[in-house]
Amino acid sequence: MRVGAVFPQTEIGADPAAIRKYATAVQDLGYDHLLTYEHVIGADPGYYHGWTGPYTMYSQFHEPMVLFGYLAAITSLELVNGILVLPQRQTVLVAKQGAEVDILTGGRYRMGVGVGWNPVEYEALDQDFGLRGKRIEEQIELLRELWTKPSVTHVGDFEKITAAGLNPLPVQRPIPIWMGADYPPGFRRAGRMADGWFPQMRPGPDLVAAKRIVDEAAREAGRDPDKIGMEGRIQYGPHGSDAVVDEAYEWERLGATHVCVNTMGANLPNVDEHIAALSAVVRTDRRLVAASG
Repeated sequence: MRVGAVFPQTEIGADPAAIRKYATAVQDLGYDHLLTYEHVIGADPGYYHGWTGPYTMYSQFHEPMVLFGYLAAITSLELVNGILVLPQRQTVLVAKQGAEVDILTGGRYRMGVGVGWNPVEYEALDQDFGLRGKRIEEQIELLRELWTKPSVTHVGDFEKITAAGLNPLPVQRPIPIWMGADYPPGFRRAGRMADGWFPQMRPGPDLVAAKRIVDEAAREAGRDPDKIGMEGRIQYGPHGSDAVVDEAYEWERLGATHVCVNTMGANLPNVDEHIAALSAVVRTDRRLVAASG
């Protein structure tokens, strides 16, 4: 099982020196990968009264693909979108950006995608929130074509390309596509199409039920469910590193191929405290991260 960290971008500021300090510390501690969330734009809660989304215009998010270009130059970590809201973006541009990140990392890139939850963001990016589930399936198929063929012709419900291709192509052909999934339609989509998936829940009966849906969908599509990766997210909380390590092994018992330690939301005031939390996990059980890195 590979162990990574969630980049705590909403809490460590925008200083490039802090980004460098955090990313190099993650690598030096022995973690395998760095996972980033994304939002292009945030809603103004002063306008959207009763806003219940977890992020707003006051929540800081770096643009992930640009960030990955920077991180590729200073670390050898695998870089992971967890997730990129694919249907609100232009598919060909995402393919180009993903290929570039894969080249700059030497093939250490995993593109996690999902449909997202924020209609304000979709409106700002001139995409139809109601069609996001249908569009993502065509986008995934097109991304794989663009990453493996020098010339692509595609006419679909949402995308059209006539005899054109990317250059340079990525190292990985195709780049692995993982999917975030909250509900049964997403679980089934992951089973049919994804190289791996990100459950949005902790170990327990709900995870077992979700994984059953993913596995059944994979078999119905003629795929081997054992070849579909699963990455759990572990929240660093008041019980500290002992609880993180215990949950990591529970994820492994339930079939996770990857886990990610999330220190966001743990009341850690600065980059040094986030690094200290990750260091505490390593000190608690060196075998966990040593087996990963």
